Amino acid sequence: MAERTANPLEMHRQHWPESYDAQMLPLGLALTQAYTAQHSRVARVMAANGLSPAEFDVLSSLRRTPPPHALTPSDIQRTVLITSGGLTKVLRQLEARGLVTRSMQDADRRVKPVALTDQAMPVLEKAMSELHAVIGDWLRRSLTDTEIRRLVSLLTKLVNTAPFS
Repeated sequence: MAERTANPLEMHRQHWPESYDAQMLPLGLALTQAYTAQHSRVARVMAANGLSPAEFDVLSSLRRTPPPHALTPSDIQRTVLITSGGLTKVLRQLEARGLVTRSMQDADRRVKPVALTDQAMPVLEKAMSELHAVIGDWLRRSLTDTEIRRLVSLLTKLVNTAPFS
């Protein structure tokens, strides 16, 4: 059975020819496989550092801001790919572990900015360093510097022209 499904493009071409697009189907499959390979590497690094990819995403959003590394949940929501309900769950987890704090603003008691704690910094810095090493090694073994720049340019163009609705 494994031999029959080893090449999804060929299987698609043979058994679903009316929907086979020789240009778009290989592109879509390659994008999906590249994402899966990258996501797998990220997940391993995050797990080794006791973080989920979503937690790392939230912590990174905070770290990219100037000290005291704080944002409102709405501001965080605009920078991460997570639902508002998912963000609430992640923030609660990070707060319970002492990696973020939440405080009320005097001007508007409904707004509770989220800030990195001193305890979060070494965890985040270590995870980022390992992530750069793992992903950087994989990409540099696979692509030349010119290819990396070109791929970034093409993917950025694709993202910037994609309708999000």
